[in-house]
Amino acid sequence: MVVERDIDDLPKNAANYTALTPLWLLERAAVVHPNRKSVIHGSLQYTWLQTYQRCRRLASALSKYSIGAGSTVAIIAPNIPAMYEAHFGVPMSGAVVNCVNIRLNAPTIAFLLEHSSAAVVMVDQEFFPLAEEALKIWSDKSKSDFKPPLLIVIADESCDPKALEYALRKGVIEYEQFLETGDPEFAWKPPQDEWQSIALGYTSGTTASPKGVVLHHRGAYIMALSGALVWGMNEGAVYLWTLPMFHCNGWCFTWTLAALCGTNICLRQVAAKAIYQAIANDGVTHLCAAPVVLNSIVNAPKSETILPLPRVVHVMTAGAAPPPSVLFAMSQQGFRVTHTYGLSETYGPSTVCAWKPEWDELPPETQARLNARQGVQYIGLEGLDVVSTTDMKPVPADGTTIGEIVMRGNTVMKGYLKNPKANEETFATGWFHSGDLGVKHPDGYIQLKDRSKDIIISGGENISSVEVENAVYMHPAVLEASVVARPDDRWGESPCAFVTLKPGVDSSDERRLAEDIMKFCRSKLPAYWIPKSVVFGPLPKTATGKIQKHLLRARTKEMGPLKKSKL
Repeated sequence: MVVERDIDDLPKNAANYTALTPLWLLERAAVVHPNRKSVIHGSLQYTWLQTYQRCRRLASALSKYSIGAGSTVAIIAPNIPAMYEAHFGVPMSGAVVNCVNIRLNAPTIAFLLEHSSAAVVMVDQEFFPLAEEALKIWSDKSKSDFKPPLLIVIADESCDPKALEYALRKGVIEYEQFLETGDPEFAWKPPQDEWQSIALGYTSGTTASPKGVVLHHRGAYIMALSGALVWGMNEGAVYLWTLPMFHCNGWCFTWTLAALCGTNICLRQVAAKAIYQAIANDGVTHLCAAPVVLNSIVNAPKSETILPLPRVVHVMTAGAAPPPSVLFAMSQQGFRVTHTYGLSETYGPSTVCAWKPEWDELPPETQARLNARQGVQYIGLEGLDVVSTTDMKPVPADGTTIGEIVMRGNTVMKGYLKNPKANEETFATGWFHSGDLGVKHPDGYIQLKDRSKDIIISGGENISSVEVENAVYMHPAVLEASVVARPDDRWGESPCAFVTLKPGVDSSDERRLAEDIMKFCRSKLPAYWIPKSVVFGPLPKTATGKIQKHLLRARTKEMGPLKKSKL
């Protein structure tokens, strides 16, 4: 490797070089706005100075148990202050924070805790029985090798006290008491190397064991600032936690809010009524949500809404391609939606459908269609492309040629924990391979067409399940839709639409409704793209609101192949 010559021989020194980390952002917030509200959770309120002191207490208390560099601290909790504090307090001790999805079952959580060698498990009182069951599974599997992690229960006055009382009877330490053992002036140290791990998060693992995504301080810092820049967030933003903090560390907005000295409004349970109330009563300016949550906002009954909105509320959405019909409905209600796309492996969203002023003059339906694209790379992502899966060459920017979406840069994960084979595959050819298929439009904006495993191949032709879903969503009776491949005797596979109807829709004649939806799609899609079967009922979802297509595919296999397809 040839070392490029510089104009000087000036070295890095302690005065001009330090490892990037988002932890400094909290210290700054405590200095700049010590008395501003940092976190609000029901009647509980903290200032930025208090949050900084609480995080230092947490780091100090952990250090007393020899928890530091090389340790993992798991937290199983919804959006509560302790979850926010863990994003700073845990890495301030030198340890890595692992935010666990609260909707996982005990065997999966046991796998995560064992795989990450969790030294501490902090758990919200509501989920204490779940954590206890997971620890028992881990213990039974490891037998004499099992070294139980330090167990801490987090009390919440809004919950049934029975689980908390049960935990305390077992001698488990309560979170506030644990903090009391720590020093609010604890002299925490930043990482010596910004490549040091700050967070661990597990993928959903729908087909195999979940993979542990390892993120570093540098990427977290860059993404925290990048998210604010691409969204146009201002200092003092009031952010509503509708997105789970356990999902990609809240898309790194946990750290962003400290950078902006904003206010975090914790929402323990996400419901349209609670969202509208927070907007009306708490001055909310920003929130993030998966498209399924947007759907619940625009389709909420009048009794649960507070409209018109008192101000423009900025919404960032990602997690699945949002149907243009939902984006249109959101804009009609006064929400300004920024559409992003990314993965756990890219610190959350890493592309944004950057809004162009010239789009303001276009009809609302056209705006919604343009905004449904995944867009261009974040400021903090250096490389984004759509490439041919055969030769890795960029696909033409024609909006039709499908390839794989690939990324590279500082906001791509370090890799999967203890999984060299998966790392070799995902980083092949010097790019991160997303496994998502998309196209590049003439204006350079990319658009997701499908997960590679979700593409439907009918008679040798590719069908984008996302585009079929967008058409089904436009039917006036449809609340939610997901389209997957169903075995088909004639075509190999054909589209099967799983549909949840809007409240109040007469569902007594499902056959007539199914025919009506198919007929509706005929005016919008090529003939072979039209769903050949429609199934009604609730859709299975992950904790972050993503529809679990692997479960729907399993159902189509149980249904058996379609016999009579004539199209």
